[in-house]
Amino acid sequence: MYIINTGDTAFIILCTALVCLMTPGLALFYGGLVRSRSMLSIMMQNFICMGVVTVVWIFGGFSLAFGPDVGGLIGDMSFFALNNVSVIPHPGYAPSIPFIMFFAYQMMFAIITPALITGAFAERFSFKAFLAFIVLWILLIYVPVAHWIWGGGFMQKLGVIDFAGGIVVHTTAGFAALATVLFLGKRDLKPGEETPPSNLPIVAVGTGLLWFGWFGFNAGGAYAANGLAAYAFVNTAIAGAVAMCVWLAIAWRVEKKPSFAGVMVGGVAGLATITPTAGYVEPASAVLIGAIGATVCYFAKAVQQRYRFDDALEVFRAHGVGGVTGSLLVGLLANRAVDDVTGGLHQFAIQLLAVVVVAVYSFVVTWIIMKLVHKPRVSPAVEDEGLDKGEFGESAYHFDKQG
Repeated sequence: MYIINTGDTAFIILCTALVCLMTPGLALFYGGLVRSRSMLSIMMQNFICMGVVTVVWIFGGFSLAFGPDVGGLIGDMSFFALNNVSVIPHPGYAPSIPFIMFFAYQMMFAIITPALITGAFAERFSFKAFLAFIVLWILLIYVPVAHWIWGGGFMQKLGVIDFAGGIVVHTTAGFAALATVLFLGKRDLKPGEETPPSNLPIVAVGTGLLWFGWFGFNAGGAYAANGLAAYAFVNTAIAGAVAMCVWLAIAWRVEKKPSFAGVMVGGVAGLATITPTAGYVEPASAVLIGAIGATVCYFAKAVQQRYRFDDALEVFRAHGVGGVTGSLLVGLLANRAVDDVTGGLHQFAIQLLAVVVVAVYSFVVTWIIMKLVHKPRVSPAVEDEGLDKGEFGESAYHFDKQG
């Protein structure tokens, strides 16, 4: 006999839909930031993750991530092809909702994570090679890390906490982004050639959809319509808003004028930073996390300038640095009044170990994947023409020259 809580189930269905919306939102966010001649290509890379990752998730991905633990490193194949995945709740994962909704909710996280990486190597990565990259990256990086931290693996047993993906999502994607841009090299830009955003209003729409979806991304981590979800929801709103304001203030002072695109990126950086802490801290701490996240992510630009790598849309800066920052802050600021976790130096040390291991693992294995993928970079001719025309024979914009 099992009991499904209809309120919790309705809540998770809504959260799953919100997280699903984030990938199209990301496509608009990235699409508006790149040059118009490669706008469709990066949007295609984002949308195709919804197809490819779903198939991988059904046929092995979910089972390896959340199946019964094997040696602390990976799950078994008990849930392959949705075997044993039904409406009956799983006692170890969200016991008040259908297990199949847990499958779907986690699938949305798996979908958006490789999509996050695409902003780093914009205008360079062959679409054919990217398809192979997605499959290998999900199976070799996302799935193992998800199991280590959320699926009963060795990090979860060690006491690592990550409410909604600061390590599993943002750290893996951020350091994979760094590996891909170092492997591919810089874009082939002519002297003095600029890379203006194709459509800043579309960036705003994408930011809005990401922010809207982020409430499901974080609050859904409670797996129930309860007080913990309320904390995660409010903390998400606070951190994103504070980060946006702090980013604006810093950028205005440093760059002598406000930047619309910068404000959008600042809000996303704050949302990434609060993600691992959303269900472990009080709202007062969310103010601090948003401010610290914006500050650290803004000045992380110095790392890119120092080492001169071409992270086109600064994925490492917003997601890698933001994810690591939030994952470390939760070690200090977690409050037992919110959830049954207390911050302190011991928890901080555990978090530090986790982010170092995952960051190094993601970077090294991503580099190996790039070596395995056949011809990941497009030809100079395609890059010069733009990936939209060169790979798809299409253009994002058509202007009537008549009349």
